Amino acid sequence: MKLFYTDVFVLPLPAGHRFPMEKYARLRETLLASGDFPPEAFHLPPAATDAELALAHDTDYIRQVCTGQLDDKAQKAIGFPWSPAMIERSRRSAGATMAACRAALSGDRIAANLAGGTHHAFRDHGEGFCVFNDAAVAARVMQAEGRAQRILIVDCDVHQGNGTAAILRDDDSIFTFSMHGARNYPFTKEASDLDIELPDGCSDAAYLQQLDHGLSTAFDLARPELVIYLAGADPYQDDRLGRLGLSFAGLLERDHRVLSACLAHGVPVAIAMAGGYARVIDDTVAIHAATLKLAKNLLQSVLTVA
Repeated sequence: MKLFYTDVFVLPLPAGHRFPMEKYARLRETLLASGDFPPEAFHLPPAATDAELALAHDTDYIRQVCTGQLDDKAQKAIGFPWSPAMIERSRRSAGATMAACRAALSGDRIAANLAGGTHHAFRDHGEGFCVFNDAAVAARVMQAEGRAQRILIVDCDVHQGNGTAAILRDDDSIFTFSMHGARNYPFTKEASDLDIELPDGCSDAAYLQQLDHGLSTAFDLARPELVIYLAGADPYQDDRLGRLGLSFAGLLERDHRVLSACLAHGVPVAIAMAGGYARVIDDTVAIHAATLKLAKNLLQSVLTVA
């Protein structure tokens, strides 16, 4: 199972910034130390090119953000200070999801971006720590390369994938399914192809019941050749920005149901980590690591049976 990492492309942030940039390096270190993934499983992805980004983003936006010409309001909406390193990391993050999609579609069946899930980026602007929308870009690039035409994006970050929904609103070939907190950011929601909104404090059992319904509906309507799964750690009960009530076990069962559905339908899946802002950063890292270990174990089980 191939894992694509971008943590060597560090986005410099001021002291006290609430985005947990260090979780990415700590995730890779955790996976390496676990012994579940050999060093050769980890790969640096290529950066997304302007032409690839332009399949989901306006060329003027790409130019302005890459040359530091966004105005203060637009930069503030992204939530990061501008720097060349911000652009390089954003390009690499999109490139990592593209690389994971290619690997999954080339026979690996499951691959992962150890970052990504930047679903608040719109066609012409960024928001919420998201510069380029890696899932929308990757989906469009897979179509352009002739690798997959019907794609399902399963977004289980606690925040609605508003940018993804807006970019792909009129695209019948890419189905967007977002399962998120009803009262959480973004406070003005976009319309995904399927939205499931959850109340504050939603427990494991209620969440999983809604997920089962959503997955059944999404697979029936999307008939996908590829799934891009945003496995956010932020529905966790002790996430600073989450407001839901899922336990470690509940999140792992969520992952099991999503990935098992993909394998049962014979559909390759690319995983992106998406959000995670636990009060104890080790919790976020543990949730992401558990997602990836489960994916490897499920894949091995399927291959053993085959």
